[in-house]
Amino acid sequence: MKTDAWFHRIKAAQRDLIRLVGGIERAALISSVSKSHIGRMNNATDPELMPISVVFALESECGVPLVTSALAELNGRRLSDPGAEQAADRNVLTSYTAVVQRAADLTSGGAVAIADMVVTPVEARKMDRDAAEVELAVSELRKALAVVIERGGEKLGPRLVHGGL
Repeated sequence: MKTDAWFHRIKAAQRDLIRLVGGIERAALISSVSKSHIGRMNNATDPELMPISVVFALESECGVPLVTSALAELNGRRLSDPGAEQAADRNVLTSYTAVVQRAADLTSGGAVAIADMVVTPVEARKMDRDAAEVELAVSELRKALAVVIERGGEKLGPRLVHGGL
């Protein structure tokens, strides 16, 4: 079993990607890889990493570059979003609320995990999944805020509270 932090970061991104496309069976169907092979890629302790072709197929399916972003992050880089103009359809209030909710999940789960001053691998994986959710929510909030900055501000009112721009 590999113990390097980079390995665990990539495995976490793989698990998130598999979950995002609908689970092991759907990931197998999309990627034309066996369920058992996808299962190994989904298992945090199995050394199996996704081939680029599987990463590409799954990220293309869901439109979220989770593994690619993790690789960029591990190399001190960030991906740019060519669809930033689509951020105009995002809602600051909804995005902000999602960040707060996800952060609360991470905070409460983390408090439970460290209460006994021991973090088990299971607790660490749960905290990592919660952190990934925070990361995605923050990304959406930043897109919405970029639109507000570009527009020179945004009045938050009933129109935004009731479902979008």
